Amino acid sequence: MEKLVQRFQKLLSQTDTTFLRYNHQTINWNDRMTAIVGARGVGKTTLILQHIKLHHSQKDTLYVSADDFYFSEHKLLDFAEEFHRLGGKHLFVDEIHKYAGWSKEMKLIYDYLPNLQVIFTGSSILDIFRGTDDLSRRVLLYKMYGMSFREYLNMQYHLSLPTYTLEQVLNHEVVAKGVEFPLAAFKEYLKNGYYPFAGQGNYSERLLQTINTILETDIPLFAKLNVSTAAKLRHLLVVLSQSVPFKPNYSSLAKIIDIDRQTLADYIVYMEKAGLIKQLYDATGGIRGLGKVTKLYLENTNLAYVLGKDTPETGNLRETFFFNQLAVNHDVVASSKSDFQIAPYTFEIGGRKKRNAQIVGIENAYVIKDDIEYGFGNTIPLWHFGFLY
Repeated sequence: MEKLVQRFQKLLSQTDTTFLRYNHQTINWNDRMTAIVGARGVGKTTLILQHIKLHHSQKDTLYVSADDFYFSEHKLLDFAEEFHRLGGKHLFVDEIHKYAGWSKEMKLIYDYLPNLQVIFTGSSILDIFRGTDDLSRRVLLYKMYGMSFREYLNMQYHLSLPTYTLEQVLNHEVVAKGVEFPLAAFKEYLKNGYYPFAGQGNYSERLLQTINTILETDIPLFAKLNVSTAAKLRHLLVVLSQSVPFKPNYSSLAKIIDIDRQTLADYIVYMEKAGLIKQLYDATGGIRGLGKVTKLYLENTNLAYVLGKDTPETGNLRETFFFNQLAVNHDVVASSKSDFQIAPYTFEIGGRKKRNAQIVGIENAYVIKDDIEYGFGNTIPLWHFGFLY
């Protein structure tokens, strides 16, 4: 355990608390057992280390990574019991999905050690969601997303811009005080601002490495697929990245990838949960009712830049950004008359020359325009929707 403590102390000394992610304030850090899940690269490790540094004493707190060699010879349950006997009160476990049988042992830790608080993270949301079946009544689960445009501005320009509700955005209340050229910053964000490692250099290479790890390790490991699966997944992702928004034609797409239709459907589900794509449903069942899938998008605009051979299509980037930012806190579905619907609102996405023709006569309808700094009436700047979280 001594080496684990030393590694923890070294990581903590290197942790910067200048910029905190949006969910640091929304997570209930006092619950007995908490899970923070999300796609690779969104900043889960930094989040929990920052929280420890700001709110805990090293005397009764410990951070460990479940992929540490220590756990190849020691059980997590035994380790937790020993830590508790030594006066430990707060245990943070990172990348829990890399520990075989993690959900069962977490359940036992919860039952046997009622005075020990456990907070754990998982880079592969696939394993986390499958594992929480045994922990449904014990663990409080939070999903973590990449950075909003607001967060990107705060991090890059050292600002403290607040969040706004959807209603406030629609009422033109967004103010980006301290940002001299918001449209220029917005273009930067669309290309390399969604993941917290923005600004660290080699952004595209880091993102490609993250994608490869998901395709080559996370999904095959979760679904118990063979090594050749990674090539199929990569081919599928490239085809989708060049076609989005893709209107599902699974039969033709399956032929291109050289897999059967059911396998294709499974791959798409895996890739969505892993944070690579998003499915847009129609309004018949809503996002919770899982109605018919009308379109497939990349999960965020940064993926479009690293996966596309050419410059991403502007219209696709606009729709991807809107869908990505709104889906964090709202049920976004396809509109039969426009692009998107969030009851009771309807949204049409376009450039500065976009007209209102498609939403004439529709109540609570808005035109969302790119390349404008200020809105008026039912016309809202696209970048304003990056202030919702």
